Amino acid sequence: MKYQSVEDVLPESLIEEIQKYAAGTTLYIPARKKRAWGENSGIKSKLKKRNEAIKLAFEEGTSMQELAKTYFLSENTIKNIIYQKTC
Repeated sequence: MKYQSVEDVLPESLIEEIQKYAAGTTLYIPARKKRAWGENSGIKSKLKKRNEAIKLAFEEGTSMQELAKTYFLSENTIKNIIYQKTC
């Protein structure tokens, strides 16, 4: 971890406000919580919708082979999607 001078990072008004509460102490400011994979781009929700459509089509009688061709996925991937446990 690289230490930086507060004057190089924060505006003076914010430094003065922090000094009211923690003057002379060492503070650790953690990074913001990272978002989970696919949340920024929206791909996570798109894949969820696709997988739900695959499950529904299978329940309605579409074969795994047909689903694999339709979605350009392997039959093994289709099988994993259909039988995956949901939280």
